Amino acid sequence: DGAMDGVQRKKAVLSVAFRYLDTYRELLQEEGERNNSFPKVTPVVIATVLQVKTLPCNLQELSLVHLCDEEKETRKKQVRPLFRHFRRIDACLQPREAFRGSDEIFCRVYTPDHSYVTIRSRLSCRVGEILALVREKLQYSEDQPVQPGNLILVAVTSAGEKAVFRPSDEAVFTTLGVNTHLFACEPSELDSLLPLPEEIHWSPGDSKLHDMSAEEVANQLVAFDWELFSCVHEVEFMCYVFHGEQARWRPLNLELVLQRCSEVQHWVATEILQCQSLPKRIQLLRKFIKISALCKQQQDLLSFLAVVLGLDNPAVNRLRLTWEGLPGKFKKQFQQFESIADPSRNHKSYRDLITSLRPPLIPFTPLLLKVFFKTLHVNIFFQHKVAEMVRTIRRYRSSQLAMDTETSPSHLQTKAYVRQLQVIDNQNLLFEMSCKLEPKDT
Repeated sequence: DGAMDGVQRKKAVLSVAFRYLDTYRELLQEEGERNNSFPKVTPVVIATVLQVKTLPCNLQELSLVHLCDEEKETRKKQVRPLFRHFRRIDACLQPREAFRGSDEIFCRVYTPDHSYVTIRSRLSCRVGEILALVREKLQYSEDQPVQPGNLILVAVTSAGEKAVFRPSDEAVFTTLGVNTHLFACEPSELDSLLPLPEEIHWSPGDSKLHDMSAEEVANQLVAFDWELFSCVHEVEFMCYVFHGEQARWRPLNLELVLQRCSEVQHWVATEILQCQSLPKRIQLLRKFIKISALCKQQQDLLSFLAVVLGLDNPAVNRLRLTWEGLPGKFKKQFQQFESIADPSRNHKSYRDLITSLRPPLIPFTPLLLKVFFKTLHVNIFFQHKVAEMVRTIRRYRSSQLAMDTETSPSHLQTKAYVRQLQVIDNQNLLFEMSCKLEPKDT
C-alpha cells in the first residue's frame, strides 16, 4: 500500500507539472532560453498544490521543458513603442496584450543636451546591450561629432532624481516611473543631467475632462484596468512576492499595473491643480468623486482607490476654498470612500468591501501584494498562502468583465485620453501649483 501511495503521489506531481507547463509554457520557455535552467518557482508551485514539504522526484531532471515544434513556434513579432514615452493614438487604442521579455520595443535614450537616439531592443535586454546600441547610434549621428566614451545608463525623474543602472541590470524599461526617462552619458556628466523641459514647466488651463461625462471616463478607466490586470500572469504575482526586485526575470505586466495606479493618482492632482478657476475646480472635484463612485460600482477597486488617494494628495487636500465649495452630499460620499482607504486594522474596511463582492473584479493591486507580503512573513505555512493567493486572483478573473463597445468619436477621444494621461508626478511642483491657486492666508 505504501508503494502504491508513492506511485500515486508521483503521478499527481507529474499531472500538476504538466498542467503548470501547459498554462505557462511561454514564460517557462523564455526563462529556459535565457538562463538554461528550470525555473526555481516550479517546485514551490507543485509543492504548494500538493501541500507537501519535499518533492518525491527531481523535476529538474525531467524532460518536461522539451516542447514540441508546434509549441515552440513563437507568436508573430510586433515592435511596439515604449509605453507612454511615445504619444501614438493608434497604439493606445489597440487592446493591451501581455508583454514578454522577448518582445521588441522602440525606446528613446536621451543625451545630456536632451537630444535623443531611438533604439530597437528586447524588453528584457541588459543595460550593457542598451548602451552598445546607443553607442552605435551616436557614432553615426551628425549631432555627435565626438566619439562616445565610457557610457552609463541613468534614469532621471521629473524631480531631477537620478538612478544609475548596472551593466548587468535587465528589463529596466518597466521600472521607469510615469515621467522618468533614460539618459546615456559619461560618468563625468552625471551631475549635469536635468529633466526634460516639458517635465519641469507647466501651463495652467482648462481640463479636457470638462467636456467628458463622468460615466464615459469611468467606463474607459475600468476597461483599461481590466486589460492591464488580465495581462498579469499568476506567476508574476508569485515571483514578485517571493523575490521582489531580485527576481531573475521581472514581473513586467504586474509592474505596469502598479505604475498605472500611481499614474491615476497623479492625474487627479494634475487636473485639479492646473485649473485656475475656482468654480471649475469645484466642478472637477465633484466629477472625480463621481468617477470614483462609478469605478467602485463596476468593481474596479484599482481606479476607485487611486482616484480617492489622488484627491487626498496633500497638494489637493489643502485647497480649503475648493473643498468648501463642494456640496454636502459629495463631501459625505468622499468621507465614506476615505474610510475604505483607511489603513487601520490591516485595511479592514477595504478587506470587508472586497470580501463582499462577487467576481469579476479588479483589486487594488498594491494592497493585494502588501497583504500577501505580510502574511508570508508571519506565516510559516507559506505554501498554503501562495496557493490562497493564486486561488484569489483566479476568482477575481473567473468571468469576463462587461465592456462598453461604443465607437462614437467622443468615445474614442475619451479612450485615447484615459490611456495616455498627461500627468505631473513631481510632488514639489504640485505643491507649488497648489500654493499659487490658494495661498495659505486665503
